[in-house]
Amino acid sequence: MHLAVERGVPLEERRRVALGSLTDWDAARIFLEVARCGSFRSAAERLGLSINVVRRRVDDFERQTGVTMFIRDVHGARLTEEGVQVVAAVERMEAASFDLLRASVPAAGSLSGEVRVAVTEGLGTFWLAPRLVEFQRSYPNILIDLHCAMRSADVSRHEADIAIQLSRPTVPDVKAVKLGRMHLMFFASEQYLETNGTPKTVDELVKHRLVIQVADDATAQDAFANLFPGYSERDLVVMKTNVSSANYWAVANGAGIGVFPTYALALGGKMKPLDVDARWSFEIWLSYHPGSGRIPRVRHMIDWLIEAFNPAKYPWFGDQFVHPRELKAVYMGEPLTHLFGGFPTEGR
Repeated sequence: MHLAVERGVPLEERRRVALGSLTDWDAARIFLEVARCGSFRSAAERLGLSINVVRRRVDDFERQTGVTMFIRDVHGARLTEEGVQVVAAVERMEAASFDLLRASVPAAGSLSGEVRVAVTEGLGTFWLAPRLVEFQRSYPNILIDLHCAMRSADVSRHEADIAIQLSRPTVPDVKAVKLGRMHLMFFASEQYLETNGTPKTVDELVKHRLVIQVADDATAQDAFANLFPGYSERDLVVMKTNVSSANYWAVANGAGIGVFPTYALALGGKMKPLDVDARWSFEIWLSYHPGSGRIPRVRHMIDWLIEAFNPAKYPWFGDQFVHPRELKAVYMGEPLTHLFGGFPTEGR
């Protein structure tokens, strides 16, 4: 009898009824993230969940609504026609939840208190610090304690409210979100290259002076040994520093050749990327304790940080390597010079 009655109800009306009777709104949120990412794996990374959990919650959502949302294949998750319509409905739910949040926090100024953000020294100095003013304009009563260091902070022990690091957190009971990927390559100043020539291979690098940043972790030492077998640091390195800003300005002023993120071209100092056959990349991860994430001021900072590393907006943080020379062609946002307004403009 139920089926006979249902046959007389238009599909769109049945879908509205199904969505209206949902009891698991979190499953709808996870479904929407999969739809936006185009794959379960990417959505799992963005949400800080396992891929099996994401698949299970989407299956639950499909059972609740009675609608097949995705066609799954080796290329990812493709929305069905019905899934496209459900996305629009869930986006309206999302917008309503944002309205509810804004109603519960009527003014940005009502959010106050301190948020402690721990980040690797280079990303903190050159990427986050210049644009944190954007966050402060929206939330002027929130005090940001930005701690820049190479050692990762343990958010499970409340060393920070939010941590950003270059490896996936392994601490249990911590929420982790993949922000993107940082790509590194060799750079030198125009002044240095005019005087010493431009190396084109790793073999030619050994004839040049190197400037390196020393980190606590052994990754940099291993990379040096693998790249220059048979050489010690004393053979090639003319300067070491533990601070990214000192490392950058030493290279920018002609001390030698150094390794920097691909976006370093936009920082100034007449820096040029070198097309030698050596590149590195590291995943960028954000972590926070679930309890801290429920505090409104911390939650707002988490959301802002995720957007600050959004690969769709800032392609140099995508999984695919983008050569610095191609940044202007693929980057569709505000002029690159505006992103680094706190740095000298010459050579940009």
